[in-house]
Amino acid sequence: MTRRSRAAAAGVAAGEEARQETTSPALQVHEGMVSCSRCSARHSAALGQTAADCARICVRGGASFVLVETGATYILDGDLDVLKKLAGQRARIVGELNGKTIRISSIAGES
Repeated sequence: MTRRSRAAAAGVAAGEEARQETTSPALQVHEGMVSCSRCSARHSAALGQTAADCARICVRGGASFVLVETGATYILDGDLDVLKKLAGQRARIVGELNGKTIRISSIAGES
């Protein structure tokens, strides 16, 4: 490797490090079903309500919104109006995971 190509490679590596530092390494992507902490993924069909209605009712009664992923459930810390709209739906969430709570940076429903 010539001196010039080593300098170019070092410049590319420095540029990549700078780009990585500008994005927060604490942010993670999670995908799953928006539900409530009371019912998780098992809403009672006997009540005659959709999963979305059940989750909203449970949250109104004191439960928290959660994201149910395969093998894990996380409490969601974010805009309640947005979470109410996505209740009972699959969503893609970007946020900071702290223990079992995701502090939401962005959220989008899956089409």
